[in-house]
Amino acid sequence: MYRASDRVDNEAWIELLDEACRSLDLDDETRSTAVDLFLSRAPDDDRGKRVAAAASLYAAGLIRGEERSQSAVADAMDVSRLSVQKRWKPILEDAGFSPPSW
Repeated sequence: MYRASDRVDNEAWIELLDEACRSLDLDDETRSTAVDLFLSRAPDDDRGKRVAAAASLYAAGLIRGEERSQSAVADAMDVSRLSVQKRWKPILEDAGFSPPSW
């Protein structure tokens, strides 16, 4: 869970997620899920927030059935594919989902 103030404190990152969702042609439910996942795990340090947002977006796509490749998400969020690859599974697990085994 997160506080309402977390949304205000992370507005720039939420805007970045919005832009990435538009560029990846993801629907509003996926965007909302990505924001919720991000805010639930947003690191305090700004350096890690872009990667956390990217991994949250990838996980949201899996949850909502709008999968995009790790590379596509990484490009949209301006991070490395490896950063997304290393961080999406714990986000899914923390949200109560079992990551796929592929």
